[in-house]
Amino acid sequence: MKILFIGDIYGKTGRQMIDNYLPQLKSRIHPDVTIINAENAAHGKGITQKIYHHLLEKGADILTMGNHTWDNKDIFDFIDRADRLVRPANFPEGTPGTGMRIFRAGNKHVAVINLQGRVFLPALDDPFRMADRLVAEAREKTPVIFVDLHAETTSEKLALGWYLDGRVSAVIGTHTHVQTADERILSQGTAYLSDAGMTGPYNGIIGVTREAVTRRFLTAMPVRFESEEGAGQLGGAVITVNDTTGKASKIERVLINPDHPYFD
Repeated sequence: MKILFIGDIYGKTGRQMIDNYLPQLKSRIHPDVTIINAENAAHGKGITQKIYHHLLEKGADILTMGNHTWDNKDIFDFIDRADRLVRPANFPEGTPGTGMRIFRAGNKHVAVINLQGRVFLPALDDPFRMADRLVAEAREKTPVIFVDLHAETTSEKLALGWYLDGRVSAVIGTHTHVQTADERILSQGTAYLSDAGMTGPYNGIIGVTREAVTRRFLTAMPVRFESEEGAGQLGGAVITVNDTTGKASKIERVLINPDHPYFD
């Protein structure tokens, strides 16, 4: 089984990269499952119902979220009906939505778990203990378990990767918008990558206009962040998994931008 994961979609440019390149990626890779992190899909702030349906129509099977889940209030109108959307499972009890989905891919089932880290991010429930509970629940139905860990630090991400090694198929990090080059298969068969990177503006700063971010550093004053325009990039990874054991055998980064023309 091949799982295609695409990192944080940021705004209109990120959605255009999905429109332009996801069909080509699927034609080349032939993934059985496509998972996309969409927490910044609506102008860099959350997701709308229209964008949710658009991404599914373009080929996503499941959408994951992160710390910007609630930034666009439109989500409250549809999240409890969105059966292809997961938000961080360690959000407080009573939060709308769910942190895990188990769905059919061909004749197999795949579990997708979304978690959020706690280092340099708002204090939430423990993602490690939440992972214990959800992984045990998922393994009653399928050995193929994908974890999107939306977190700031590589240490927290790698710690969860090793903690879940052998119990899940993949632990892939999101949130920093910068793709890391540390993809590997851990010793017990879990694919790991600290960050899949961003799908959005290539010439901004993590998606935002360079001028706004620079001004904030220079003045330490609040600045309105706007999405950068122009050239785009797409970051992600492809994981090959044994659908009987749930063990990963291969992980390959995907990076498309003007300096990395994937399809040349």
